[in-house]
Amino acid sequence: MKLRKLFYTILGCIGLALGALGAVLPLLPAFPFLLLAAWSFARSSEKLHHWFTGTKLYKDNLESYVKGQGMTRKTKIRIMVTVTALMSVGFVMMHAVPVGRVVLAGVWAFHILYFIFGVKTIRE
Repeated sequence: MKLRKLFYTILGCIGLALGALGAVLPLLPAFPFLLLAAWSFARSSEKLHHWFTGTKLYKDNLESYVKGQGMTRKTKIRIMVTVTALMSVGFVMMHAVPVGRVVLAGVWAFHILYFIFGVKTIRE
């Protein structure tokens, strides 16, 4: 049991570090890494989970989404632009793999449609 908690703690720390970098760097998405950190900390330690959910990073990027309220327009646009830019790089690099391009285009389209229609937009 201790090994499992250690694994989740390490995974949460990695997610937190990448999420913090993503909050600063324009091409690294913070949202999925912070979700990973929240999920991992919830499974590793009640104390870590409460600490993480009290941070400004969590409150600015995830709190409204986790509560089911949605995301601000600015956050949704930032996520969609970041993912589009990163997937564009992959799309260009897959010029010799047409099936890979089709799959990547499908994932990108689903992502965009999910954030437009699946995630409620809230006011700031």
